Amino acid sequence: MTQAPLRVVVVDDEPLARSGMAGLLARDPDVAVVAECADGREAVDAISRLRPDLVLLDVQMPEMDGFEVLRELGPERLPVVVFVTAFDRFALRAFDVAAVDYLLKPFDDERFALAMGRAKHAVRNAEAGELGRRVLAMLERGGTPSPVAESPRPEPAGYATRLTVKGSGRTVFVRVDEVDWIEADDYYAKLHVSGKSHLLRETMGSLETRLDPLRFFRVHRSAIVNLDRVREVQFLFRGEHVVILHDGTRLKLSRGRLDKLEAMLAGR
Repeated sequence: MTQAPLRVVVVDDEPLARSGMAGLLARDPDVAVVAECADGREAVDAISRLRPDLVLLDVQMPEMDGFEVLRELGPERLPVVVFVTAFDRFALRAFDVAAVDYLLKPFDDERFALAMGRAKHAVRNAEAGELGRRVLAMLERGGTPSPVAESPRPEPAGYATRLTVKGSGRTVFVRVDEVDWIEADDYYAKLHVSGKSHLLRETMGSLETRLDPLRFFRVHRSAIVNLDRVREVQFLFRGEHVVILHDGTRLKLSRGRLDKLEAMLAGR
């Protein structure tokens, strides 16, 4: 059965950023932009009236920022949220209020598509209610996110907890928290688990959208790591870096992903 397009509100005080996101969304037949808002007040009004499935929400706006928009709406009216920000320091706070993802400006088409994949997954799995409950918890703390060190990491809502690997004559169920890292292998993804490997018939892009972004990070086009397995990042020549896991595995880190990786690891 054909599903109705997801109804999306785009909120950003920068006209170019707003029109850019709307343009990318216009190419996607699975979504329909129902409103574009230039500030927080417009966003509160549009979200209250239109009840969208998803909002792409700029964090830093004059008068009312993205977090204040959520506070004004309250948990009962919240759609699924993807935060958009030019500042890494907002990323952890975005996850603290249970945004399904955050886009760090400037972002490319591939990163935007990944965020939309996660958002669609969240909407289809009706995670907006869970978001509302987490925001309510934040409001009860006076609008202040709990300190990172004291924050229990939320259980994944709607993300895969096991991966089904079908082979010749048997099916293996791999717990995602036991996966050390994942390697691209043509149309397959190779799961590395405690020295063993399992070949999963799924592309890296598809698999990435099913993994909890608080626990897994794509360090390179060909590799996704379990953040709990990261021991250190080493700096090489010419601005290149490698990620080193606890078992000694060395993985190339794409240029431009260092800040995001460090932001993710800083909150763990």
